[in-house]
Amino acid sequence: MIRKLQKNNTVLCTSRNYREATQLAKLRKMKLVLIGKHGGQSKIGKLNAGLGRTSALTRQIQKFQPDLVVSFCSPEAAKVAFGLGIRHIAFCDSPHAQAVMRLSIPLVQRLLIPWIIPKKEFTKYGINEKDIIPYKAIDASVIVKYGKAKTVSRKPGKKNILIRIEEAQAAYVQKSDEQILKIIRKIADKFYDANVLVLPRYRSQILKLRRNLGKKIKILDKVVVGSSLLQNTDIFVGSGGTMTAEAALLGIPTISYNAVPNLVQDYLVRKKLIILQSDPNKIVSIIDKMLYSDNIMLKKNARDTLASMEDPYKKLIQVIKRR
Repeated sequence: MIRKLQKNNTVLCTSRNYREATQLAKLRKMKLVLIGKHGGQSKIGKLNAGLGRTSALTRQIQKFQPDLVVSFCSPEAAKVAFGLGIRHIAFCDSPHAQAVMRLSIPLVQRLLIPWIIPKKEFTKYGINEKDIIPYKAIDASVIVKYGKAKTVSRKPGKKNILIRIEEAQAAYVQKSDEQILKIIRKIADKFYDANVLVLPRYRSQILKLRRNLGKKIKILDKVVVGSSLLQNTDIFVGSGGTMTAEAALLGIPTISYNAVPNLVQDYLVRKKLIILQSDPNKIVSIIDKMLYSDNIMLKKNARDTLASMEDPYKKLIQVIKRR
């Protein structure tokens, strides 16, 4: 969306200084203006980081003088845009992120959401139903359709099982680190002849995996473009977030241990593209059944589901022009 908007507009793209966002931007060759930082796990850390970023963002936006703000329901962007009287259009597929919703939703002028999420999930936070515009897509579909992936080499003859660790520092995560460690250990012990790849989010997760699982797994300790990894993935085990949805839409056998219960995931479960399971023994049993199957029906289902989805950028342009 940023690249498309840049063709006919002057665009300032900002982000917090946050490991995955900033390093992915470098891999994608995106120019970000880093303002403030991620607040970590504690409430006081989040509060202080948010206050600092709001102040710094205000100074930057006063200089830039934009006609429009577009965000993924950033509380700081919402406060600054509201305070400076700038029109704000937001995207969101995460009404379960209650803290963020309460701090941003009441201040935006228009909210764009996936059509599968009922509007009432957002109106309860203080936005009028008429200001909510649905689009017929889930956000992961844009990554799958338009993301350019660089192929990652793999060891011939071995199956790849990719495990994505949850966003442990988010307020809405429900599973503990110990739960995912049990799942990874069980998978590594059972499928010792496969490549068990684990993609963490934080340095603390990397260190914990090294301490507890050592050489049993391959820890991906550098930020990578997820679509590149998924090209060579035979089984995906995720927490229920965007990468879980992306794997499902690619037709990869996908299991979610449901650390982040959400409505997008519920939709993909109904479409039989994701299996929900948090019991390590049952997860291993499911992987055992799927690992050497051709999964033809699953792949066809994923292709059909993906093909039915539109490009949300077109809806954004319609909303911008509508004023």
